[in-house]
Amino acid sequence: MAAVAGAHPKTGTVEIRCPDGGWLAVCGPDDLTPGRGVAALLPDGSQAALFLDRAGRIHAIGNRDPFTGAQVLSRGLTGSAAGRPFVASPLLKQRFDLTTGDCLDDPEVSVPAYGVRVRGPERKAARGAGRAR
Repeated sequence: MAAVAGAHPKTGTVEIRCPDGGWLAVCGPDDLTPGRGVAALLPDGSQAALFLDRAGRIHAIGNRDPFTGAQVLSRGLTGSAAGRPFVASPLLKQRFDLTTGDCLDDPEVSVPAYGVRVRGPERKAARGAGRAR
């Protein structure tokens, strides 16, 4: 899974697990708004899209829409289908599972899913990322 489960703490730092295995501080938990994404530039030059879902879980997936090549998933619409949180690309509307990065509309396509943790006064256990892509 690529999400921090449960309600997120109000203090601390949200970190994303980078492809090289290190952690990157992105923002504070209060900087995230349910249903809205935040883009983060990773050390390797790729981008991640960070989301706080309406259940209070924080997710991170690749920001690049594999259908268009544009870095836009952080600007997509969020929702859920069959209990799976997703973001729909703002361009062609394909939906990507926020936990696994899998495309819900084309099983042959996916984006990376990154581990997320919140570090600070209330230390939270990190969750591992979904399948590497």
